[in-house]
Amino acid sequence: MDDGSTTPVRVALVGLGDIGLGAHLPALLRSERVALVGVVDPRPERRALAVEAAGSDVPAYADIDDLGSATAADAVVLATPPWVTTGLAVTILRTGQYVLAEKPLATSVAATHALVELPPADLARLQVGLTYRHDPALARLRTWIRHGPLDGPLLIRAHIYDERLDPTDPAHSHRIREALAHGSPVVHEGAHVFDWLAYVLGGPPERVADAWAVRTDATFAAPNLTGARLAYPRGTTALVEFGWLTDGLPRCELSLLGQRAYAVLDGFTFRLRLTMATGVEVVDDPVDRTTRCFDRQVEAFVDLVRGRVDKAVPGFAEGFASLSLAEEVARRATTRPSRRRE
Repeated sequence: MDDGSTTPVRVALVGLGDIGLGAHLPALLRSERVALVGVVDPRPERRALAVEAAGSDVPAYADIDDLGSATAADAVVLATPPWVTTGLAVTILRTGQYVLAEKPLATSVAATHALVELPPADLARLQVGLTYRHDPALARLRTWIRHGPLDGPLLIRAHIYDERLDPTDPAHSHRIREALAHGSPVVHEGAHVFDWLAYVLGGPPERVADAWAVRTDATFAAPNLTGARLAYPRGTTALVEFGWLTDGLPRCELSLLGQRAYAVLDGFTFRLRLTMATGVEVVDDPVDRTTRCFDRQVEAFVDLVRGRVDKAVPGFAEGFASLSLAEEVARRATTRPSRRRE
């Protein structure tokens, strides 16, 4: 229930990597409904950048335990690697605080068991950072699918190629190699895409028809290119591809082809173009995608903390569903089918 309070929600930010400094921190600072009460990161240079952006009155800590003893936060944003996020989320939720956790929630379904075992009241305070679920372009796609002109069986292609191998940025390459050691790109990037598809299509696929994986460099800890064919209800098929760490990257986009219309969503800007026999419709928000989506995500999180909504959107169920599908694709892609005896 809404407590009617206009007092800003006291929020701490844990994790000051690229997404923490570049997206979460600016969104928290832009919101008049948030008071940033602390930042946490073990790297002093990252803490210095955060304090420079937020102001010297915002305390910075090297360890989350210091944050807990020094700051009475209502909520915590976890912009941490997925192999760290799960344990932190469990610890914080048990204190009664709210958590906005970056996707994916974990690197495997098994690793989420500690979350699953939480009391429902604790788990209900978790919002998952499937950030682009909040973009108006996805809502428009959902409307076109439900009410036309994208009704009927669709052929969907999702080509999500990100994190180019850049020889001039060895620190970035090292970070992405480390992420690859904890799971293929489908686990990390698929969290978003599978949530987009579930949202616009109204649910998960009926099955993973097939999957594949390619390791373009033998030194990589896991395949860096992964894809699958997903079968959805009413005859819709989705062909999904995910890739990291090649010198050049294919175009990043989501396209939907039906009998009466063809829609293309740019993977970086979310500029949406619908082509029909009667003409072309373009949805292009003047605000950049990162700003508009992270701002909307913060607003949704504050509404959850204030009790103005009774359910996190997206919450644990959506985060778990996307992770589960990603893990199945990764497993199918790297498991050779058994040979039948003639």
